[in-house]
Amino acid sequence: MDFLPIILTVAGLILFETISSIDNAVINAEVLSTMGQRARKWFLLWGLLIAVFLLRGALPWLIVWVTNPSLGPIGSFTAALSSDPSVVHAVEASAPILLSGGGIFLIFLFFHWLFLEPKRFGLKGEHFFMSQGVWFYALVSIILAVVVWFSLQSSPLMAFGAVIGSTAFFITHGFKENAQKSEEQLLDKNSGKSDLSKIFYLEVIDATFSIDGVIGAFAFTLSVPLILLGNGIGAFVVRELTIHNIDRIKRYVYLKNGAMYSILVLGIIMLLDSFGVHIPQWFAPVSTVVIVGYFFLKSRKALV
Repeated sequence: MDFLPIILTVAGLILFETISSIDNAVINAEVLSTMGQRARKWFLLWGLLIAVFLLRGALPWLIVWVTNPSLGPIGSFTAALSSDPSVVHAVEASAPILLSGGGIFLIFLFFHWLFLEPKRFGLKGEHFFMSQGVWFYALVSIILAVVVWFSLQSSPLMAFGAVIGSTAFFITHGFKENAQKSEEQLLDKNSGKSDLSKIFYLEVIDATFSIDGVIGAFAFTLSVPLILLGNGIGAFVVRELTIHNIDRIKRYVYLKNGAMYSILVLGIIMLLDSFGVHIPQWFAPVSTVVIVGYFFLKSRKALV
């Protein structure tokens, strides 16, 4: 990979990780406001290390292992960081399994937001889809069935990857829904919840949100070192927003829309790539910048 594509890929990863974690930053800031000073410092220091090195470091390795079980845990770790052509070829050969699962996960994530989640309407048509929320489960079931049908003609494992992607979505969605209910109790200063329980809650939430970012990162590149670099810097930016600028960021009401439309594009890229459609290396980061930039400007205009 040339130097310019590397820079473009890492920049796209940083932007995507940051924008897709805005909700996480808001939750962190709100819960941290109810905690003692010592607990805040502990979370902001050690929580960052856990977020970067444990979660965003372990997840790509785990994904490589799951899609290449013959390598074993140690071999998968080596493969994730290796430049050996034979190892790289082995990882790329299994890429359709990863890409089909990741694509389904991201597309389900987008349609769940479009049909069911409260939002500030940023484009025409969003209100209509919100009023048709009952069709979400029918639509994603049809999408999964179609993808599995065509995947079976290429590879049964690729079809299985798509099923795993849908399973991962509903599992993480369950955690997020439970977290939203728990957040109301944690924000109540009279709830009696200890700072330790709040830190544990924030780490679980961060783990759930990190799955979205890591899976989406594979639409940018299959290079795990680049994913670690881009997502790691993005996680640091999110922590800085949590500390200093969260109230200002919350005023940019359409950033979430930009994140979700970026997720849709990345999901489509992953699915097309899994079926052998060539997508230029620059397309994912450039499309992310364009989409997020549009909704950023739309948010600024709404402030006036």
